[in-house]
Amino acid sequence: MVEAGHDEPQDHNDGGAGCARGRGLDPDRNGAGRHEQDHRLRVFRLAEFGGHPLLIVNTASLCGFTPQYAGLQELWTEFHGRGLTIIGVPSNDFGGQEPGGATEIAETAQHQYGVTFPIAAKAVVKGPDAHPFYKWAAEARPKDVPRWNFHKYLIGRDGYIADVFPESVEPRDTRVKTAIARALADS
Repeated sequence: MVEAGHDEPQDHNDGGAGCARGRGLDPDRNGAGRHEQDHRLRVFRLAEFGGHPLLIVNTASLCGFTPQYAGLQELWTEFHGRGLTIIGVPSNDFGGQEPGGATEIAETAQHQYGVTFPIAAKAVVKGPDAHPFYKWAAEARPKDVPRWNFHKYLIGRDGYIADVFPESVEPRDTRVKTAIARALADS
């Protein structure tokens, strides 16, 4: 389960519970670095999204699936006002397709695809060095781990993984939209 109450990193092994919302994707404390066309990537503390569905997507700028940024932006436009947060997590894990730094990643996401949803700092999403969120997700759903860029985890309001979509499922797909609507409706 993704816990919403942790604000500080959890260094103990709690089965991943504190990792996803507590340690995962940490925000800067003063709010600077918010994703507002500033070319800086954020580190998020997932606790700031407690009680709201999250769609977490590992991204890459040089991938055949990179045009999915446009579909993710459409989801953001359609569902953000109802409580959905989308977080792009750049990763160089698959085919070395995210070799750039923050400026290059922002150039692709913001300027080429018009992305306004938050983009996290680049992270490892697979293997023993994976970010704590991805370790937690792999333990929770071992058959549904990222196998390529643009793998999507939908986290429900309750902090559990509500659904998983591989890279081959477009953000605009009815299955994705239906799962998001269901997660938003759950209370």
